[in-house]
Amino acid sequence: MKLPKYQQAVVPERKITAYLLSLTHRDGRSKAAFFMRFGFTINNWETLAEALIRHAADYAVAEIEDTSFGTSYVIEGPLLAPDGRSPRVRVVWFIATEERIPHLATAYPLKGTRND
Repeated sequence: MKLPKYQQAVVPERKITAYLLSLTHRDGRSKAAFFMRFGFTINNWETLAEALIRHAADYAVAEIEDTSFGTSYVIEGPLLAPDGRSPRVRVVWFIATEERIPHLATAYPLKGTRND
């Protein structure tokens, strides 16, 4: 199963610039170091946003979790990076109750895989 309505998925600029590519964000700095190692940059944040949406288009949902706030969808697989490599990542999307469009929740390297 693919992420529902992945073609309309929303990746907010702040989710990328203030979190996934922020070297100063308490929870995001290790993610930023990871993504930057593969050529993603804060000045071209759209490149990471587009890669995450492409990731949702290319790979099936691995896990679904329903909560009282909505549904989380986990997708795992290689992410095409600007430097030509494809590190394996886990990307979490969320569709809030009463909504239909997925929003990016987070993304991070898959543990236990080589991502050099």
